[in-house]
Amino acid sequence: MTISRRGAITGAVAAGAALACTRAFAANRGTLGAAAARAGRFFGCAGQIDQWNAEGDLRDAVLAETDYLVPEVELKWAAIEPNRGQFAFKSLDGFMNFAARNRKKVRGHTLLWHDSVPPWAQAQLRENRDWSAIGEYFAAVIPRYGGLIDQWDVVNEPIETGGRMDGLRENVFLEAFGPEYIDRAFAQARQFAPNAKLMINEYGIEYDLPEERDRRYLLLKLLERLRDSGVPLDGLGIQSHLDLRKGSVAVNAVSAFLKAVDDLDLFVVVTELDVKESAYTAPVDVRDRFVADEVRRYLEAVLEQRAVTGVVTWGLCDRHSWLKVTPEDLARFPGAWTHGGGPGLNRGLPLNAAMERKPVYFAIKDQLSST
Repeated sequence: MTISRRGAITGAVAAGAALACTRAFAANRGTLGAAAARAGRFFGCAGQIDQWNAEGDLRDAVLAETDYLVPEVELKWAAIEPNRGQFAFKSLDGFMNFAARNRKKVRGHTLLWHDSVPPWAQAQLRENRDWSAIGEYFAAVIPRYGGLIDQWDVVNEPIETGGRMDGLRENVFLEAFGPEYIDRAFAQARQFAPNAKLMINEYGIEYDLPEERDRRYLLLKLLERLRDSGVPLDGLGIQSHLDLRKGSVAVNAVSAFLKAVDDLDLFVVVTELDVKESAYTAPVDVRDRFVADEVRRYLEAVLEQRAVTGVVTWGLCDRHSWLKVTPEDLARFPGAWTHGGGPGLNRGLPLNAAMERKPVYFAIKDQLSST
């Protein structure tokens, strides 16, 4: 079975009803997707199909605001192929059908990631150094969704600072095949997706910290090597998990890095934007202002770069954020909540838990509109 845009569009009446709800949500309000489109860019968000199907308000917001959808977990290897040759496509097919019915594009996140390798594949790669497991996985997945996915994160998070001179992360792929595993993955992905954009996706380049300075340097060297070697690399995803505990984003360093990426003739997508809060005892309006100000500073620097083609948030509303208020966060404020309760959710996404737009929503919209 191959999921193509035409083949996946079923249930025209249901699709029309969904689009009507979307238009009602967006009426006279403008959307992030519309703001991005006016600037020749796109806006998207990650999420899980089960949540979108179960929560109508979330589904309507996702459909109203976005151009691109990103499967948060459904496309990862461990989720798709728990046993060799036994593919669990039900959730991913549901995600893709949802996107097709609602005329959304999809970013393919992600093919190779060290944190999502099925146990059977880890054992085989380490013991036999046999590429066929990866080849069969690529062959089963990439053509199946080729009609919907036009960007693939082929390799996710290949850089690790403080280790090897070349900066590559010590993972099962490096152990089995050496540094050329990246070259080989891109060549194989191009075989199955001749017209899609193939990308590396990486985190931790936003702040003026030793680790992040090193990651920017090492990542740029990797991109240069791949381009010089003729690897079919088209673009770079910068995850952009901002963190108020780290201070303010290093706008000059980020700008210089993105200019260097542009010089390599690579496009850039902000792929996983959100914000980890710090001041959990502050009033909600103050917390929201801190989040919005950080995103505004960051996107002002990022979106002035011509190489940046789109912005994707990692989730759309706070009730489904991977960023949690942790026991370590609470321990920084002893006695702050003596009568029970707490700070509530981390408030680092465009919409709050009630699906209301927050200051960070308008910070994103304003920056998309101003470029």
